[in-house]
Amino acid sequence: MDIHSEKILILDFGSQYTQLIARRVREQRVYCEIFPCNAPFEKIQAFSPKGIILSGGPSSVYDKDAPLCDKRVFELNLPILGICYGMQLICQFFGGVVSPAQQREYGRSEIMLKNDIFFDNLKLSGNKLTVWMSHGDRLEKIPEQFEIIGWTDNAPIAAMKHKDKPIYAIQFHPEVAHTDQGDTILKNFVVDICGCKQIWTAGNFIHTEIERIRSLVGEKKVLCALSGGVDSSVAAVLVHEAIGDQLICVFVNNGLLRYREAEQVLKTFRDNFKINLIYVDAEDRFLEALRDIEEPEKKRKTIGNLFIRIFEEEAKKLGDFEFLVQGTLYPDVIESVSFKGPSATIKTHHNVGGLPEDMKFKLIEPLRELFKDEVRKVGLELGLSEDILFRHPFPGPGLAIRVLGSVDKEKLDLLRLADHIYIEEIKKAGLYREIWQAFSVLLPVRSVGVMGDERTYENVLALRAVTSVDGMTADWAKIPYEILGKVSNRIINEVKGINRVVYDISSKPPATIEWE
Repeated sequence: MDIHSEKILILDFGSQYTQLIARRVREQRVYCEIFPCNAPFEKIQAFSPKGIILSGGPSSVYDKDAPLCDKRVFELNLPILGICYGMQLICQFFGGVVSPAQQREYGRSEIMLKNDIFFDNLKLSGNKLTVWMSHGDRLEKIPEQFEIIGWTDNAPIAAMKHKDKPIYAIQFHPEVAHTDQGDTILKNFVVDICGCKQIWTAGNFIHTEIERIRSLVGEKKVLCALSGGVDSSVAAVLVHEAIGDQLICVFVNNGLLRYREAEQVLKTFRDNFKINLIYVDAEDRFLEALRDIEEPEKKRKTIGNLFIRIFEEEAKKLGDFEFLVQGTLYPDVIESVSFKGPSATIKTHHNVGGLPEDMKFKLIEPLRELFKDEVRKVGLELGLSEDILFRHPFPGPGLAIRVLGSVDKEKLDLLRLADHIYIEEIKKAGLYREIWQAFSVLLPVRSVGVMGDERTYENVLALRAVTSVDGMTADWAKIPYEILGKVSNRIINEVKGINRVVYDISSKPPATIEWE
């Protein structure tokens, strides 16, 4: 089975929601990819999609340097869906009129819908649906070949379709959670109108990827830098499933990990999955390298450079390897384009993991087609625990950037235990999966306290918890006071050296999620 044969192409016009559209299509168990809107027509043809989605975008179609796609896209006789800017582009191409709206429309809106296959299976109240609008332009005149199938009080042409071709256009965003039943609308387009079979599943992906890896590697050995994070864990288990003991993983304990994290990595991969795992205890080397360093960026560079040096040392000890596993994800490799005038700025794939390019490995990137939520589904299918797969994000430099100022073992041990208590109580309260990221920060501040009849002068610990969709923006989590009180009480009682706990209530922006 070719799981890539049933696919949708998304042309990106710079929308902040483009990746979200792709994730929503994938949730319908249909493969899709994102191309920049100015992708060569030959590349689009070669991709052979069963349908095309034109994303929204911040531009206006009547601007001098408005982003455009190749006009031949509309001559492919494929189903096309234009969303927001994509709708306005379709309108203009077919001879309609787009102009600035007298009243811009942002936020929830009620749309009236006509009966159409595009709106099948929706549970409506009086033909009305709550949708999410985000536009400053509107369609003034519909192209002659089109008919209106949806309208709002502010947008008389809020949804339209071609009379003879499977071309649809909507002013609202079905991909965002604020649009009611947006997933049904996308399913109607992708499955019913485009005719895509729903074969993009975790099980099918694993089977296909295992065959690909076996064919690529043959009898050769493969090296993997295993961190214990979600991406490297799933990548390692998937490759091991394909080639067994030909895979050798190297796990470097830098002494900057979370509470008993090294033990968990060894138990999971060496004991449970029987992976050939080389354990390198490099705590002393990292702490020595970090001695007296206070500046955050210098910490990061020191840790990154030392990791590369240690990994290279271990690789040489193990002999020659042709292949290196990396946990690259699809968002790392998407050719997303932001338009600034006639030129385009392209975000290119970065060297994930920071390993030097002169190591001369061929890369095996088994997850490069997946979004994070898909990686977790694959991990569950492979038998990894939810404790690993749904762990909060953890920075590459580890706890070194959560100990503000200089780093030493005593401070790290204080922070490790305090953070363990914090996470334990959040999990007990059933809040862990609702929070994007929660962690503790040891501040370079001491405060006066009283314990029993004694005066203390000890460390201050800050608690941080945020809610977010993608980490680009974040709000502080409204953890109930009684939970915070319990966390604070336990930390002060159980962690000798901390006598005050504070809670960070700043959002991103203006703050960042991490403190350093």
